[in-house]
Amino acid sequence: MSLAACCVICYRRMGTSTPPPKSSTYWREIRNIIKFTGSLILGGSLFITYEVLALKKSLTLDTQVVEREKMKSYIYVHTVSLDKTENHGITYQARKELHKAVRKVLATSARILRGPFADTFSTVDIEDHDCAVWLLLRKSRSDDRAARLQAVQEMSEAHHWHDYQYRIIAQACDMRTLTGLARSKESDLRFFLRPPPLPSLKEDSSTEEELRHLLASLPQTDLDECIQCFTALALSESSQSLAAQKGGLWCFGGNGLPYAESFGEVPSATVEMFCLEALVKHSEIPTHCDKIEANGGLQLLQRLYQLHKDCPKVQRNIMRILGNMALNEHLHSTIVRSGSMFSSPGWVSILAEAIKSQHIMEASHAARTLANLDRETVPDKYQDGVYVLHPQYRTSQPVKADVLFIHGLMGAAFKTWRQQDSDQDSTGKASEDESKHTACWPKSWLARDCPALRIISVEYDTSLSDWRAKCPTERKSIAFRSNELLRKLRAAGVGDRPVIWVSHSMGGLLVKKMLLEASKKPEMSTIINNTRGIIFYSVPHHGSHLAEYSVNIRYLLFPSLEVKELSKDSPALKTLQDDFLEFAKDKNFQVLSFVETLPTYIGSMIKLHVVPLESADLGLGDLIPVDVNHLNICKPKKKDAFLYQRTLQFIRDALAKDLEN
Repeated sequence: MSLAACCVICYRRMGTSTPPPKSSTYWREIRNIIKFTGSLILGGSLFITYEVLALKKSLTLDTQVVEREKMKSYIYVHTVSLDKTENHGITYQARKELHKAVRKVLATSARILRGPFADTFSTVDIEDHDCAVWLLLRKSRSDDRAARLQAVQEMSEAHHWHDYQYRIIAQACDMRTLTGLARSKESDLRFFLRPPPLPSLKEDSSTEEELRHLLASLPQTDLDECIQCFTALALSESSQSLAAQKGGLWCFGGNGLPYAESFGEVPSATVEMFCLEALVKHSEIPTHCDKIEANGGLQLLQRLYQLHKDCPKVQRNIMRILGNMALNEHLHSTIVRSGSMFSSPGWVSILAEAIKSQHIMEASHAARTLANLDRETVPDKYQDGVYVLHPQYRTSQPVKADVLFIHGLMGAAFKTWRQQDSDQDSTGKASEDESKHTACWPKSWLARDCPALRIISVEYDTSLSDWRAKCPTERKSIAFRSNELLRKLRAAGVGDRPVIWVSHSMGGLLVKKMLLEASKKPEMSTIINNTRGIIFYSVPHHGSHLAEYSVNIRYLLFPSLEVKELSKDSPALKTLQDDFLEFAKDKNFQVLSFVETLPTYIGSMIKLHVVPLESADLGLGDLIPVDVNHLNICKPKKKDAFLYQRTLQFIRDALAKDLEN
C-alpha cells in the first residue's frame, strides 16, 4: 500500500507541475540523437572491424604450418567447402561485397605507397625473415625475363636461410626457376628435393629384365645398322651366356668378342651396359624418346643410376640418354619435376649435384643435360658427343668466341686434353689446385685465362681394329663423320661467333673435311666466315706410319677403316690435303702446327713415330717440333709449359679484335 500511495503522489505532482523550459527539451533531444548515432557508429565499427579481421585471418599464413615445414617437406593448406549451398543469404552477400571493397583499398594503398607486397602477396601475413623468400618467388614468375634471371641469381646467392625456406622455394617455384638454380654455380643443394622413393621391383623381375622390356617396346624397324646390332645383342644375350663369354678376345669367337675391353662388373651389369648402349642410340630419335618416357624409362634409368654409383661407365651412358631426351622440350617437365611414385621421377636434384662434381666427365655430362633443359638462357642444343667445358653454369660474362677441341684416333673429349701424365692421379678428378694439375686443361687453364670464350669438346667413337669396334657393323669414314659432327656443331650454335679449331691427330683431318663440306652448303657459310684460326697437334696431313703396322699382336687382323684412311698412299687423304690447302690459302686462315719428335710406345712391344715431321707439315702457317711423343703432344706438362703458352698466345692473337669488342 505504501508503494501505491507513493506512486499516486508522484503522478499528482507531475500533473500539477509547470511544463519544463524549452532549453531543457532541446538538450534532451540532442542527447537522444547522440546516443542513437553513437550506438550506430560503434556497432558499425565493430562490424567492419570483425569483417576486416575475418578477411585477414582467411589470408594469413598459419605460423604453425611454417613450424611444421621446418621438420617436413610439405605445405599444409586449410580446406574450404566447395558446396555453394552453404554460402547464401544476405549476411554472406554483405561480407562478400565488403571483402571486395577492402581488397580494392589495400591494392590502391599498395600502388600509392609503392609497397613491396603488391598484387599476389599484398595481403599475405608472413614473418619479416620470410619476406625475401616470397618476394623472390613472385619475381621469378615475372613476365620480364631480366627480372626472372635476377631473381634466380639472388636465390642462388642466398646462403643464410633456414632449411624450411629452401624447401618452400623447391616446392613453390616453377620448372624454369628450378633449372636455373641447378645451373647456378653458387646455388645451395637444399633447393632440390630428393626424388620420391621408387616402387620395388617384382620378385621375379630385375633391372636387366626391365631394360630388355623397355628395349623391346621401342620400334625395331627402319633403324640404323648400328642401332639394330646393339638392340639385337641386348635382347638376345642372357646373363649366363655373357658369363660364359666373359673375357671376350680369349675365346676368339661369339658375339662377346667385340666387347672384350668390357667391364669388371658382374655379368648382369655387363648385359645392362649392352642395353644402355642400345638406348643411347635409340634416344637420338625423338619419337623413341617419347616411347622411353611413356614406358617408365626415366624411372628405370634413375634406379640404375642409384644402383651403380660406383660404376662411372653406367652413369655416363645414363646421362647421355638423359641429355638426348632433354633435346625434346615437351619432355622437360617430366625430367625436371618429381611426380608420384608411379609417374616420371625428377632428375633435377641428381643433375644439380652431378654438375658440382670434381670429376670432369660427370660434371660435363650433367652440364650438357641441364643446358638442354635451360631454354631461358641457352638457345643452342647440345647433341650427343658435344660437351661444353666452359661456361658450364649460367654467367653474366658475355661469350665472344668459340674454341672447339676435336680429338683423334682412340681419343676422347676429356682424356685427350688432360695434363701430361706424371706422378699425379689421372683418374679424371680435378685437383684442388688446378693451376698445378688438371684433368682437362681447356676447362681449367684456358677458361681462366680467356673467360669470354665458350669452350666445346667433341667426342666420337673410333677404333684401331674391327675386333674392338664398339659397333661391329659401324663403318664411319672421315667424310661420314665430318658431316655428322658438322650437323651437331651447327645445332650447338657454332658459326654464330668467331671460331678457333684445336685438333689432335685424326681430329685435324676431320676439321679440314668439315670446313670443306661447310663451304659447299649455304646454311653452313657462317662457320667458314667466322673461322679465325686452326691449331693442329701432330695431324698426319700426308699419312701416318700407324697404318703400316699391325699396331699390336691383338690387332694383327682387320684394321679399322679409320686406320686404313691414314695410310700414306690413301687417295682420299691426298685429295683432302690438296683441296684444303688451296681453300685455306684463299680464306687466309691463320694456322699453327705442332709435331712430335719422339716415338710412341704402342703396347709393350712396338715403338713407333706415329706422325713424322714431313707428314705434319700442312704447307701453311708455323710448324713447331716439340720433344714429346704422339700422345703427349696435346698434353702440356704444366701451365707455364711452352705447349700451352704458345697455344694460348695463338688464340689470343687470332681473336684479339673479337675479344676487345
